[in-house]
Amino acid sequence: MSVTEFPISSLAALPTVAAQVAPLLAGHSIILLEGEMGAGKTTFIKALCAVLGAPDDVSSPTFALVNEYRDARDQPIYHFDFYRIEDVEEAENIGALEYFDSGYLCLIEWPSRVEALLPPKRLLVTLTVTGPESRLLRLEPLLA
Repeated sequence: MSVTEFPISSLAALPTVAAQVAPLLAGHSIILLEGEMGAGKTTFIKALCAVLGAPDDVSSPTFALVNEYRDARDQPIYHFDFYRIEDVEEAENIGALEYFDSGYLCLIEWPSRVEALLPPKRLLVTLTVTGPESRLLRLEPLLA
């Protein structure tokens, strides 16, 4: 997969884009979400989890660091938010490496804070604010 971009005209269009992105996740278990505060990372994750059949209430795990949801096949989806961690050791203490090595889908907000723990194969999703409600979503496979 090469770099793929999806213009998002409004936040209401996120479910449609999530439905287009979901099939492109095949073969990737580590999904990194980058974007400035308020770019829509958690909102996109909510839309993506809905497309994947997760009936759960998806919310940011800002204080818990990780939330677990179940997809339509009853497989776990792990949602991380590392914005508030003080150091990589804090992520290690919650078992981040075990989650990352599980083979299950890991959706990681603020991944740069745990860069040292991330496996080499991952998919970078960047949300760029292009207007009051418009965004550009960019998918880029990485192999560090």
